[in-house]
Amino acid sequence: MKIIIGAIGVIAILSVIALVYIFNRKSKNVGAMNSDDKNLLPNKKKYDRQCLIDGIKEKVDELALIINAPRIYFPTYDVIKGDGTPCVQVDKAGFMYYVISERGNEYERKLTDNPDDLFYWIFEHITFDMASDYELNNRIADKDSRRIMFSKQEELLGQLNETWKGRIQAEHRNILESYPFDDLARLRATYYRELRQEGYSETAIEKIAYEKYPKN
Repeated sequence: MKIIIGAIGVIAILSVIALVYIFNRKSKNVGAMNSDDKNLLPNKKKYDRQCLIDGIKEKVDELALIINAPRIYFPTYDVIKGDGTPCVQVDKAGFMYYVISERGNEYERKLTDNPDDLFYWIFEHITFDMASDYELNNRIADKDSRRIMFSKQEELLGQLNETWKGRIQAEHRNILESYPFDDLARLRATYYRELRQEGYSETAIEKIAYEKYPKN
C-alpha cells in the first residue's frame, strides 16, 4: 500500500512539473522558451518541493517585468505574513495553494495542480492593486471608479495572457450584474455627509441626495 501511495505522489509531482513546462512554452506574451526558462524544469531525479517553489517565483518575476509590477504587490512563498499579503505554498504531493490571511484569520485558500490557475490568481491580485493605484491617480468625480479600475486591470492581464484577460472580463461582468456601475455614487456620498452635518434625518438625506444625484 505504501508503495502504491508513493507512486501516486510521484506521478502528481511529475504532472505538475510537466504543466509548468507547458505553461512556459505556451505563455502567449512571454515568447519561446530560452535557457533561463529551462531552469524552471528541475531534474526529475533531484526534484523537491522547494525546487517547484523556486520555479514559480522565477516565473512570477519574469511576468511581472512585462507589466512593471511593483514588488510590494508580490506574494510571499511558503511563509504567511498574516497582513493580507497572498502566500504561495506547495505541499509534498506538488499541489499548489494560494492563501490570503490577516491577523490570524484565513480569508481565502485556493488549491490547484494547474500552474496556469496559480499564475492567474497571483496576477489577478497584482493587477487589481496596480489598477487601483491607476484609478486613484486618474480619478473622475462623476464616474464609477470601477470603470477605470476594471478597464486597466483587463489591459494589464491582456499584456500577459489573452485568456487571462477574457477570464477577468467574465468576472467583471458577473460583478456588474449584481452591482451595476453607479457613476454619481461618490458625489452622492459627499452630499450625504454635508446633509448630516446640517442636521437632516437619514430618511430626508437619502431622498434629497438621490434627487440631486440619481443612479444612472
